[in-house]
Parts: sequence; C-alpha cells; structure tokens
Amino acid sequence: MDKVFDVIIIGAGAAGLTSGIYSSRAKLSTLILNEGAIGGQMVLTNEIANYPGVDTTKGYVVANTMKKQAKEFGCLIKSNIKIKRYGLEGERKSVELEDGRIFYSKTIILSPGGKPRPLNIPGEDTFKGTGISYCATCDGDFFTGKEVVVVGGGNSALEEAVTLTKYATMVTIVHQFDKFQAFKHAVEEARRNPKIRFVMESELREFIGNGVLKKVSVEHLPTGEMSEITIDGVFIFVGYMPNTGSLKDTVSLNGRNEIIVDPDMRTNIPGVFAAGDCIAKKYRQVTTAVSDGTIAALSASEYLKSIAG
Repeated sequence: MDKVFDVIIIGAGAAGLTSGIYSSRAKLSTLILNEGAIGGQMVLTNEIANYPGVDTTKGYVVANTMKKQAKEFGCLIKSNIKIKRYGLEGERKSVELEDGRIFYSKTIILSPGGKPRPLNIPGEDTFKGTGISYCATCDGDFFTGKEVVVVGGGNSALEEAVTLTKYATMVTIVHQFDKFQAFKHAVEEARRNPKIRFVMESELREFIGNGVLKKVSVEHLPTGEMSEITIDGVFIFVGYMPNTGSLKDTVSLNGRNEIIVDPDMRTNIPGVFAAGDCIAKKYRQVTTAVSDGTIAALSASEYLKSIAG
C-alpha cells in the first residue's frame, strides 16, 4: 500500500521549512516537495539583519540552518521536482509529479512562495539575464565597475541598491512615487550612500540595446517628459507574484492570485493550509513567513487530531 504521510508541504522557503520543523518535531510523518532552490527568497537575500535573536547573516546561511533542523527532526525533503497535479479533496490528499510518482497525505500545507514581478515593458524579455536581473545577490558581481539602475521603492529595492554599490560605480534608483515605501532606516542608508542617485516620480518605458543592454527610456510621470539613461544593467525589485498558477482550480484565490486563508492558515478546503508569500497578506518578511509556517503546522496537527477522533 502507498505510504500516506501525515503532512505534505509544498515549497521549501522560510514558511515551508518552518512547517517542516514543527510538524516533524511533533512526530508527524512529513514530506516537503520543492521545485526551486531550498530556502526560496532567503537564498536571494544578501543579508538578513532583522531576524530576532540572530546576528546579521547571509540569507543562504539561515536557509541551510532551517533545512538542517527540519531533516534532523525527521522531515523528508525532495527537491528538483515538478508537480503535475493536486488532489486536495477528501481525507486522503495527493500530489502527482510529472515523473509519475504520486505522494499521499492526510494534510497539505501550501507554501510555494513567489517570483519577482516583471515590468512587462518592451525589451524586458530580450535582455532578461543579459543585462536585466531580479537578484543583486546573484548577479551583482557581474556589474563590477559598471553603472546600473535599480527599479523600485520598497525595502528590497533600497537594500539591494546599497548592496550593489559594493560592485557598481553608480546606482540610480528609479521610483514611480515621490516617496519611498521602505522603512526609514533603509531610506536613510541609501540616501547616505554617495554612489546612489535618485530619479523619483518616474517609470521605465523601454530597454534599449543591440544585443547588449545600453540604455533605458524613462518617463517623468508629472510632466510626461521622456529621457534616456545610459547604463550597463538593470535590477528590478517591484514585488513578487505568488507561485499559484497550478492552484487556480483547487483552492480559493483572490484577484492577485494569492491564496485566501483564515488566521489559522486554513484554506477553503478541509485539511489544506497555506503559508508564506503565496497567501493574501500585507507584509512579506522572513519573520512573517516563519510565523505563517508555524501556525500552519500547528493547525495541521490540530486537524489530524480531529479526524483521528
């Protein structure tokens, strides 16, 4: 007979790994199925400086520690897989992979995370990976001694802009509003950096080049005036889109394709929970993802007790 896990967790980011730690430590048979890099967005974060009780450290270090903890408690992790379909109704849930393997469980925790939101303007597809990046930690070194543009006004944009000054000679932040949405300390750190300049109330309209990215076209929104900035690369930090495309016909999603959950991380399907960047919520931090993952695991455990009678 096929093994039925107590819990299957989809995704091994901060939320998924935390759920794995809690559920496996509670002696629940736990499987994490992960399509991308273990650690999710943490791996793309150069430094985590505001995780309570932890000194400033690299994102991948936190991710590796979480993975180690989960495995030590008995959590099974399968990476580099591709999910074909879900069977979430009924008491026995299933997850089928594209290679034909099917895994069964009594509960499911959905934590597939998100991916960088593109600008969807001309030239983006052409220069993606050859001048356009969504990860300063991954690609900053390629722009040593060069000039780059950072698009965005949130914490990620400003923090990564500061990181990029370790490599680039000049970083230009282009933001659509006259004020930043980032925390005050992130704004102040960026403004103090002599290698960062600001182009406010503006949006990129086109990426320009001939085989190699050379310029960006920028519109000043209040006046409609167009200009061009000569650069070597562009880093885009305008938020994330939830990785919920394969879940559209299963759990309830909102207009932004985020999974709708209650305070206990329950979805509209009994025994199915969700956590992390894929759910509908206001704030997305490592700490909030860890909180979501904790609640989802505890709720799943409570659900298992209820169906056990």
